[in-house]
Amino acid sequence: MCRHVAYVGPEEPLGRLLVEPPHGLYRQSWAPRRQRYGTVNADGFGVGWYAPGDPVPARYRRAGPIWADLSFADLARVVRTGALLAAVRDATLAGADAEAAAAPFAAGTWLFSHNGAVPGWPGSLAALAPTLPAVDLLSLEARNDSALVWALVLARLRAGDDEAEALAATVLEVAAAAPDARLNLLLTNGETIAATAWGDTLWYLSEPGRRAVVASEPYDDDPRWQEVPDHTLLTASRADVLLTPLKDLSEDTAPVPFEEPST
Repeated sequence: MCRHVAYVGPEEPLGRLLVEPPHGLYRQSWAPRRQRYGTVNADGFGVGWYAPGDPVPARYRRAGPIWADLSFADLARVVRTGALLAAVRDATLAGADAEAAAAPFAAGTWLFSHNGAVPGWPGSLAALAPTLPAVDLLSLEARNDSALVWALVLARLRAGDDEAEALAATVLEVAAAAPDARLNLLLTNGETIAATAWGDTLWYLSEPGRRAVVASEPYDDDPRWQEVPDHTLLTASRADVLLTPLKDLSEDTAPVPFEEPST
């Protein structure tokens, strides 16, 4: 389990978004207010952000708790960005993958995080592994459920799905294989944010035309924060936020395994 946050808007120092808020991600690492599973998120953290004029994000990830990393405190003070995705981690199972298991995962212009867990991993998702291109399966960044969920999302993105379609289809596919899975997914390309609420808390703060924040829980007591209903797909940009019930999507379009395009 974990806490995560994504932001698009005017350029801000990382610290103003993650460290300075009274209940920001930094504090959520040891004192989350709305976390349903687990209590301390000290098994790693990561921040991905976009520099002006560069569509490929930078990342800073570590295996230990965010509060113990003095280098991050210095970095957060001076680095500015108009878009980021960050997470603090409470590992479902102890592993040897260190910072490789910490979100955000990345590919091309995308950053991704998974807040939740897939019960019965890895057996519960074994049937989905053959739907992935072999090279994707063999190059998983970490040996955990989140890395495989990211591989499923990424395969759909590379096949042409937009961010919202890729998240929705993956959530429905994984939930069918592991019905008790918690699948709060968060994805950004630096311009838009897509997220799912599926088994844990998700909130958003929107100032249309200026900024949007999507997070596991509010980082302050601003009354404009809105909670996202469970089993919902969210898409956000600086302009607006759209909520779509995932149950409606499952009724209209059944998820299908990814097939690698022929050449």
